[in-house]
This record gives sequence, C-alpha cells and structure tokens, in this order.
Amino acid sequence: MDETRSEPCFVGIDVGKAHLDIFIYVPGHSAGHPPGHPPGRPSGEGFRLNRDQAGLDDLLARLKPLTPALIVLEATGGFERVVTAALWGAGLPVAVVNPRQIRDFARASGRLAKTDRLDPQVIARFAAAIRPDQRPQPDAAACELADLLARRRQLVEMISAETMRSHQVRLAAVRKRLAAHLAWLEEELSQLEADLDRAVQASPAWRERAALLLSVPCIGDATTRTLLADLPELGSLDRRRIAALVGLAPVAHDSGQHRGARHIQGGRGTVRAALYMAAWIGSRFNPVLKALYGRLRAAGKPRKVALLACMRRLLTILNAMVRDNTPWRAA
Repeated sequence: MDETRSEPCFVGIDVGKAHLDIFIYVPGHSAGHPPGHPPGRPSGEGFRLNRDQAGLDDLLARLKPLTPALIVLEATGGFERVVTAALWGAGLPVAVVNPRQIRDFARASGRLAKTDRLDPQVIARFAAAIRPDQRPQPDAAACELADLLARRRQLVEMISAETMRSHQVRLAAVRKRLAAHLAWLEEELSQLEADLDRAVQASPAWRERAALLLSVPCIGDATTRTLLADLPELGSLDRRRIAALVGLAPVAHDSGQHRGARHIQGGRGTVRAALYMAAWIGSRFNPVLKALYGRLRAAGKPRKVALLACMRRLLTILNAMVRDNTPWRAA
C-alpha cells in the first residue's frame, strides 16, 4: 500500500490582475517528485496561469485530481473573487485570508523576499502550518450585495473628500464645479441606497434577518446591510469565536510577571466599523449599551475602552438573536 497517497497537499494561490501564481505543497517532501510519489500528485510544483476563463479551467483540471486539503488565497481587493467562486463551484476547500497574516508568517519563517515566484510558496506553507478556517461560500446575491456596499463606501468617501475641498477652495468657478459634482454623487448614493434595499427585499431569508437586526435600537440600514454581506457566520458561532472573527477579542500581551494591556487587532474591518457607529449611538439610546457604557465610565475606564466593550456586547446580542431567531428584548 502506497502511504504517500494519504498525505494531504496544500495549495497557495497568489492572485494578480492578469495572472495566477500557484504552488502545490506536500509537507515532508522536497520539490519535485519524491521517490514513490504517485504521478499526478506533485510536491513543490509551481506554475502560472492567466486570470481568465481558460486559466481557471486549467486550474480546476490540475487541482481536482489532487483533492487538496486546503487552498488559500490572499484577499486582494476583489481580484480573488472570480477565482474563489470557481474553486467553490468545483467543490474544493478554499480559505481567503488577510495578506498581513501571510507576511507575518513569512517573516516568522525567515522568508523576507517577496516575488511572484515565492509568494504562492509562502501561502501554501501557511495553509499547511496554520490551517485557516474556510469561509462559507457566498451565493450570487451575497456577492451582489457586497459589491453594492463597497460602491456605497466609495461614494461616501468621495462625498466627504469633495465636501472638504469645497470648504477650502477660493475660486468661485471651482466651487461651482465642486457643487455640481457633489450633487451628482448624492444622486448616485440615493440610487445605490435604493438598489441595496431591493437586494435585501429580494431574499426572504435576508428580509427575515434584516427585520431581526433592525429591531435593535441603534442598528440601522447601513449596519444591517454590512452584517448581511460581510458576516454570514452571524448566529452560527459562539460568542468568543464571532468576536475573534470580527476582531473584537482582546489579545493578551503578557510575559513573565508583566501583564500588558489587552488590544484588539485583525478581523473584518468593514464589520467592525459598522459596529463602532452602532455602538456609539447605542451608548446613548440603547438601554443595555447605555447602562454598560455608563458603568464602565463610572469605573474610570477610558471612553474608547468602554465603547469597545459596547461593540462586543452588541455583537454578542446580535449573534444570539440570529441564532435563536428572536427579536430584540431589552430585559
């Protein structure tokens, strides 16, 4: 019996605008085909494909016979979406991770160089060593909502920037053009908000979940849409794991007798930003969060620490509501 057949392989994919750099890694073997390694199951093989339909077809044809234990890609601002969709569609296990995690792993492994040839190797070794959790496959509606939300964030940022410029410019002609551009951006934002509402209302499951979330004082449409698109795990994890996923779990900094301050880090920035605004409003108008915030401030906690505690409490409440399918109850 050939024991090498039971050895898992891990795939790292470095996604670029035009190309995919892939590396297939089998722990315990050097590059090439080790003695007794079965044909078609390469160890340490790297190759490049175009990021188009022909390249994706070739990628699936190469990876499916290998039955990889895990395929890892970096989040690259959207370029990875079509690749992950193809891999998910083929039933292959995929995890999309923050590029910072890969670079930290590379530095810890003594791999300081960064090239198109080396990057997928580091990603594949990261997959084998860390085994990051797979993210649930989003459906087409979730991808559409995520794209609309990303565009909304862009419009809001542009409106803010143009508003700042309009306050600084002196020339009347330039102010007039800025005003016209702001009016156009506001109209675009209004139409996009309508598209977002239609996207949520088109899904019965989303309508039901949105109604649950909106029942919470301090949760509005923007936060609800962000949670629907960027946190599909809500309600399926326990409170500690959901907090760690979002990046609201305090990280210890202890050594010997020293007990350092706890800080949050990592996680999903878009979700955390939405919860920040919701918790800030909730610290004034939501009875549960207002009481928590007041109690922590009275105990001498800084405003930021108290607000972060409110964010985590709010996330815990939302997670339990979705898990149990129950609306908000203050008591």
